[in-house]
Amino acid sequence: MLKTNSRALRRERHKRVRRKISGTASCPRLSVFRSLNHIYAQIIDDSSGKTLASASTLEPIAREKLGQEAKIRRAEFVGSLVAQKAIDKDIRQVVFDRGGYKYHGRVKALGEAARQAGLKI
Repeated sequence: MLKTNSRALRRERHKRVRRKISGTASCPRLSVFRSLNHIYAQIIDDSSGKTLASASTLEPIAREKLGQEAKIRRAEFVGSLVAQKAIDKDIRQVVFDRGGYKYHGRVKALGEAARQAGLKI
């Protein structure tokens, strides 16, 4: 009996998603990575290969404001933070890359918070 490797399965799902979406200068990609305790978001222009904005729960502002807040609350904060950074750089529209995760829980909270903060997804 084969042992399933959830990390490898997620990578395969992510590859399938990435075949369909790509970030451009006019509409960059909002990429999400979720670990056990933290969540990371990057806005990426795939045509030039550059990260335009990023946010995570490891940033000092997030650590000081959130403390021991629930993971979904932290994801919402990261979503609004990355949206603010994008809007400051005059990025209004992005394509959402869920990173092989279900659009559920922390990933959904981050996406919805980014929408609420003014990003068009």
